[in-house]
Amino acid sequence: MSSNIFNLKNLLTISCIAFFSSFNTSFNAQDNNDFINDFIERLENSRSYLILVAETMPEDKYNFKASPESLSFADNLMHIGFAIDWHSQSLLGGRDARDWKTDTIYKSNNKSKKEMIATIDKTFDDAILLITSFDTTKLNDRLDYFGLNRTKRQICLLLADHITHHRGQMLVYLRLNNLVPPRYVLFQ
Repeated sequence: MSSNIFNLKNLLTISCIAFFSSFNTSFNAQDNNDFINDFIERLENSRSYLILVAETMPEDKYNFKASPESLSFADNLMHIGFAIDWHSQSLLGGRDARDWKTDTIYKSNNKSKKEMIATIDKTFDDAILLITSFDTTKLNDRLDYFGLNRTKRQICLLLADHITHHRGQMLVYLRLNNLVPPRYVLFQ
């Protein structure tokens, strides 16, 4: 009789664990979907604001640098595009990374302001498309990020930080050229 009670207790314990684990999986899946939706909203807002910043700088000032060793306004803009492509398509999507030294898509050389803005806009489109269909169960997958072990969720956050970092430099460049930056867009 005591072995039946023991088996019944084990069965009850295993059933409870399975039951609550299914809730945890459902909650994690929902949290992951919420994260992706929030991140896409952030990218959309970031795109809108970055394009406003890019449109505010006159084309004849796109080669402006704050110092000789700094990136130009145009180079900051295209560097943002390269980083969006690398973080999304290569780190999240698994495509081979572009080589910065040989890449021509994200080099500012011989590109008009209009072409650079169109490139950035398309890059955001491509990243958002990939992230929209991203398998959220892979958000906790880990990979090497400059020698650091990071999750794909962290890669998303690092991408957002990187965009903000270089856009911030571009905002300073506007001020250094006596231009008023566009009003800040929230939730990016």
